[in-house]
Amino acid sequence: MEIRNLGRSGLRVSAVGLGCNNFGGRLDLEATRSVIHAAFDAGITLFDTADVYGDKGGSETLMGDVIGAMRHEIVIASKFCMPMDDSETLKGGSRRYIMTAVEASLKRLQTDYLDLYQMHRMDPLTPIEESLRALSDLVTQGKIRYFGCSNFTGWRMVEAQWTAKALGIQGFVSAQDEYSLVKREHEADLIPALREYGLGLLPYFPLASGLLTGKYRRNAPMPEGARLTNTQRLADRYLSDRNWVISEKLADFAEARGHTALELAFSWLLAQAPVSSVIAGATKPAQIAQNVAAGSWKLTADDLAEIDTITAA
Repeated sequence: MEIRNLGRSGLRVSAVGLGCNNFGGRLDLEATRSVIHAAFDAGITLFDTADVYGDKGGSETLMGDVIGAMRHEIVIASKFCMPMDDSETLKGGSRRYIMTAVEASLKRLQTDYLDLYQMHRMDPLTPIEESLRALSDLVTQGKIRYFGCSNFTGWRMVEAQWTAKALGIQGFVSAQDEYSLVKREHEADLIPALREYGLGLLPYFPLASGLLTGKYRRNAPMPEGARLTNTQRLADRYLSDRNWVISEKLADFAEARGHTALELAFSWLLAQAPVSSVIAGATKPAQIAQNVAAGSWKLTADDLAEIDTITAA
């Protein structure tokens, strides 16, 4: 497993990370245990969760029950800001909420620190200065090591970095955003900004909910039990005419070179300058092995240029 720095920070993470959003929801304790141990054995060191995953706390709770002695050999990344109660009073980026949210996450995860604490989205009701000062104080207190953002626009991320610099405090070291061969809109503003400010990108939905695995073909029966087969919301989002064309051409591109569409999706992301680790979920240990192996294809400059032409459709 390749190990990379998270942006310009000193935090080292595996090139393929494990998305832990299935824990406490689709996966119970024993299934969670099998996936976590398979990931650890495969060399994955980055485990990415959030307080809201697993029906508000379930993912962190199961991870806390499983991780045990592995704790100091892995990087635990969690998030805050999304609503943690039905009335949506437990949410946001205020100092008051951040200080209570981190304690709740630490308790559920059964640890005394987080390696990476991420602001899950921008809070329009709280000045970014207040959020950054609170996060910086958590670093000073030793409760988190680094902090990052997720789902920020490019200009909001730049505003945050400028604010941190003006305050003389640490800023974000990473950004977690959707990025894949069929979702490249962030290349217009966010990704150039990440490169300029040295933030590591942690792409989520790298396979576009399975579209980029190669198992879906237009005008063919949908795979039984697959995510895009069973979840109409995701099918509506990803199964556009444009995406069908791109995914089929990419699958043909990979096959012609002796690789799979899955390998292409991961390897292309890892070839992009700001990407530090590709976040991918799994519900079975076998998926872990596939994901880890998928990032090993070293694409040439000609390959990347041809892929750009295909995805420009």
